[in-house]
Amino acid sequence: MKLVHKDIEKDNAGQVTLIPEEAEDMWHTYNLLQVGDSLRASTIRKVQTESSTGSVGSSRVRTTLTLCVETIDFDSQACRLRVKGTNIQENQYVKMGAYHTIELELNRNFTLAKKVWDSVVLDRIEQACDPAQKADVAAVVMQEGLANLVLVTPAMTLLRAKVEVTIPRKRKGSCAQHDKALERFYEAVMQGILRHFNFDVVKCILVASPGFVKDQFISYLFKEAVRQDCKILLENRSKFMVVHSSSGHKYSLKEVLCDPAVTARLSDTKAAGEVKALEDFYKMLQQEPDRAFYGLAHVERASEALAVDILLISDQLFRHQDIATRSRYVRLVDNVKENGGNVRYSNYCVWSYSYAICVMQDMLALFFFCLIIFF
Repeated sequence: MKLVHKDIEKDNAGQVTLIPEEAEDMWHTYNLLQVGDSLRASTIRKVQTESSTGSVGSSRVRTTLTLCVETIDFDSQACRLRVKGTNIQENQYVKMGAYHTIELELNRNFTLAKKVWDSVVLDRIEQACDPAQKADVAAVVMQEGLANLVLVTPAMTLLRAKVEVTIPRKRKGSCAQHDKALERFYEAVMQGILRHFNFDVVKCILVASPGFVKDQFISYLFKEAVRQDCKILLENRSKFMVVHSSSGHKYSLKEVLCDPAVTARLSDTKAAGEVKALEDFYKMLQQEPDRAFYGLAHVERASEALAVDILLISDQLFRHQDIATRSRYVRLVDNVKENGGNVRYSNYCVWSYSYAICVMQDMLALFFFCLIIFF
């Protein structure tokens, strides 16, 4: 994300202009937007025109609209963000008060105005615009005929490609069709890795599968790299790590990231911090339950006692439509920071927390954790 302009007054009202540069930036933008905000961006509008002869035609024109946000729709798989609202500025194609839906686009700037920019939203902008916050962990989660190629960022898991190839069963006396299909599958996965993973940024590539699929694929990958003289694969061979997963589906990435061997390998990556925070919480909950708290009331009391060391809180809470409720979470975060604690924001469906946080949401309707150190 690129910050073009920032104009926030002393009363915390104001606007910022941003340019989303990659898919993850749409997720950050989703977390910045709230109902009632003002969004100005370029969009396509279908307009009707009438000629001098009275014939009516329609055309699609690009124009810039300013909407009062009413509905925000984010597609996490495609990383597409659609914002619906009413037009609040004069425009030659759209009447005041008319509804329109803007689909934000990569590399096109937008301006977001709020009546109040709180500390959590400003932190989100700082995080999104920090060039160091990039995906330095990639993974291929696979099984025969299915592979999910993903990038793991500090904020979310991005599905970059899904490879599906039908693999015929082995027949007695003939495996030719099976072997050919498997080779086509491995070739497609190899091309996906070369196309979607930036080896200049990625420090580790996890290749996970049940059984021996992962081992067979790695063997194929580097035999082909030698045959094709693919230097980028050969030079980065040490970045590949083969691990076990229960399936080739994306949700299996959670168990992969919880593997102690993987955690150790990822120790110098940005993703490791969030994995360790969750592991520390679970360990403390088992070994010293008096020092691990969850639930809003308990965490607030610990914060008032200046006893919070690490607070892990879901992004979902800050999208609450009730201003008073949202302000309560913001005050909690501010209080923890002011008293020397660390705050980690997480997406409730992010790779390492997907299962744990969803369970907590069902049980308590509040899904954040904190580590408490009593003085």
